[in-house]
Amino acid sequence: MRVLSAMLGPVLALGGLGLPAREAATDPVALARVVGLDIAVPAAVNLGVGFVGGTLTGRLGSVEVRDQRGPVNPNLWVVTVSATAFVTGAGGAGRTIANGQVSYWSGPAVRETGGGTLVPGQVTQAQAVTLGVPREAFRKTAGNGNNMVSWSPTLRIAIPSGVVAGSYTGTITHSVA
Repeated sequence: MRVLSAMLGPVLALGGLGLPAREAATDPVALARVVGLDIAVPAAVNLGVGFVGGTLTGRLGSVEVRDQRGPVNPNLWVVTVSATAFVTGAGGAGRTIANGQVSYWSGPAVRETGGGTLVPGQVTQAQAVTLGVPREAFRKTAGNGNNMVSWSPTLRIAIPSGVVAGSYTGTITHSVA
């Protein structure tokens, strides 16, 4: 199983003014390894500015799985996504946004090569799932041979009314097995 954490930070600048900055790192970071099965995600993402009691939505950038296991039959895999709480300062009361307030949807594949059946976990915003528990982000359900798929997931963070203004950071982890 490969595991990589993408630090999102600073994610929220509560009470700020101006346009939200949505910047994704351009160099993906490769995750842990099953021989021939790799996953890469952006190293860091700034989701911009949100307001207490509101919602902040932003894309994480490209997540990519490369399966180079060749004729292994079948060479199936599942990508799981999870999140930590988002905190500012030392965290604690009024300084933490629980991971259950974070929703995720994978969206469709934006690029794919090779064979097999590749299935997104949540194609649309209406299918978004909260990350209070690990969730399936994408999977390969059939086929063999080398393949690659990438998608650009979206996060939606519901900002509780009781949190203080600050820069909040959290970790979104994608793993493939």
